[in-house]
Amino acid sequence: MTGQPLWAPPPAETEQARITEFARYASIRTGHDLTGGYRTLWEWSVRDIDGFWSAVWDYFGLPARPREQPALATEAMPGSVWFPGSQLNYAAEVFRGRDDAGTAVVAVTEDSAPVEVSWGELRRQVASVAASLTELGVAPGDRVVGYLPNSVEAIVAFLATVSLGAVWAVCGMDYTGSAAQARFAQLEPTVLITDTRAVHGGRPVDRGADVAALRAALPTLAATVVIDDAASVPGALSWSSVTSGHAELAPARVPFDHPLWVLFSSGTTGRPKGIVHGHGGVVLEQLKHSAFHLNLRAGDRLLWYTTPSWMLWNSLVGALLVGATAVCYDGSPAFPRPDTLWDQAARLGVTVLGTSPGYLGTCRKAGVRLAGHDLQTLARVGVTGSLFPAELHRWLADELGHRVQVVSSSGGTDVVTAFVSATPITPVWAGELSAPCLGVALDSLAADGKPVRNAVGELVVRRPMPSMPVRFWNDPGETRYRDAYFGTFPGVWCHGDWITVTDRGSVLIHGRSDATLNRHGVRMGSSDICGPVEALDEIEEALVVGVEQTDGGYWMPLFVTTVDGGDLDEKLRQRIEGAIRRGASPRHVPDEIIAAPGIPHTRTGKKLEVPVKRLLRGDDPDTVVDPGSVDRPSLIGWYHEIGLAHRTKPADMERGPTGRTV
Repeated sequence: MTGQPLWAPPPAETEQARITEFARYASIRTGHDLTGGYRTLWEWSVRDIDGFWSAVWDYFGLPARPREQPALATEAMPGSVWFPGSQLNYAAEVFRGRDDAGTAVVAVTEDSAPVEVSWGELRRQVASVAASLTELGVAPGDRVVGYLPNSVEAIVAFLATVSLGAVWAVCGMDYTGSAAQARFAQLEPTVLITDTRAVHGGRPVDRGADVAALRAALPTLAATVVIDDAASVPGALSWSSVTSGHAELAPARVPFDHPLWVLFSSGTTGRPKGIVHGHGGVVLEQLKHSAFHLNLRAGDRLLWYTTPSWMLWNSLVGALLVGATAVCYDGSPAFPRPDTLWDQAARLGVTVLGTSPGYLGTCRKAGVRLAGHDLQTLARVGVTGSLFPAELHRWLADELGHRVQVVSSSGGTDVVTAFVSATPITPVWAGELSAPCLGVALDSLAADGKPVRNAVGELVVRRPMPSMPVRFWNDPGETRYRDAYFGTFPGVWCHGDWITVTDRGSVLIHGRSDATLNRHGVRMGSSDICGPVEALDEIEEALVVGVEQTDGGYWMPLFVTTVDGGDLDEKLRQRIEGAIRRGASPRHVPDEIIAAPGIPHTRTGKKLEVPVKRLLRGDDPDTVVDPGSVDRPSLIGWYHEIGLAHRTKPADMERGPTGRTV
């Protein structure tokens, strides 16, 4: 790999970075010099797992633990045993050592001014809700669920729940009631905490009917707490009544792997899987990532655009563990103007802003200029959620200037953290993720299980991470858990992403391996095709899939949506084909280019490559995807019909490489 980095760490920032401080601490602790750069520190972190995670525990001053016990008592995947005999509580670590006068949370919506909540007030509200939940009969291990926007109330409800040793789960108001039901009904919750209204894109969203249906589908509920208008929900308690108390907060210490929350898979390949994470693993991972990778300190402000349905909400809350302020923005990032999210970052003095390639692409095509925003406090922009093309990466870096680092990362709900990211001491190259995260023994394997470099392979993790799932919900014998991650390479976590690890240690992400294009024996990543296409000014978004045919053939259509609904005429088709030839290769040119009414996504913004492939193949839509997990459910039927039309077209109506009949 060649080329100069887009961003290089300034010496002064490297010297002052939290990760540098930790490297010095670990060097003294181990007697080995670990200050020779990021690669040196990472190699130690995955070679001496016990030493690394013990050092993280002690560096952050977590509760006293049995010194005769190792950090990793049993190394197995699945089945690893971490910090036996240790006890802690996520909520206790959030509030430990905080200045009550400092700002803990800032909440802002499309139609309201920012509201700041101090650490003292957050503690009081959490203690009051915890006391109320106890009165309602919530005990350790019981489930409390939230159907809520990205708000202070969601954070309070979460912290109150887990302070009791109860288990939390949440869906954002972007989900329909049926989608929330598909997740919550598995948990048999004791209490539902919900809102009934939201605003998105300038339009009010009434979820009253969804809340009523959700309550009816959860027969185990002992109580419902409503944030805004409790009178509209028969028999419900008001949020004001459960937050008005002045109890003392006394979080219950629990074992390291005691369930903290249940996160859910997207539900795009079947029933959403409930992924259970433990208190200890999440505390360690979020401390590590917030401090060492994002360089967050007490008083810094993190705004990651997300909803509670996405694991990035959990990471946003995790910033509280290092004393940073969580900035909760609820609404559209592009309303009333495409640069609204940048306005909020400037207005609120954000230190780290998190967003997605989709939003950045919208900004670029709308002509947004970041020089017009006062971003002096901004140190980093995090980008994740989908593939991040090099051209878009360069645009963002040029707009931000050399002072601000662009941190491209990739991880998963499965481990509620990143596998690959950047740090304040790692360079950044366009279209690349700088390095594997500390403690992540990442590798790239070919189909025969051998490591590959500078070529596409499967993303795997060779050694345990503390935030790997404790288990799946309702998974006797861990059958689904083992099949999900360990069926390809036994004893090795296989995440299902195609990656390239470069000679310099950076990583390129090519998309899901189960959606890999394989035409004429040549494997191709969808990003290699969609990236050049989406760089065209006329194209809003693109999706390419490959479908095996019953006659042994292979059909590779490209679906595109155009900016402002413009026509997909012959001239534009030729521009698309040319962009693919130049940006990838002639063999990447699709069989057809089809104008689509939309590209379907999960509620967290990921393109539904595998479900679309199955729909085009002819699978029953009811078995392919839960409509409640799709941002535009009406598109399911459209893609199914496209597949039907292709399968039933006359044999002599073959198509050329861009969809023109030949």
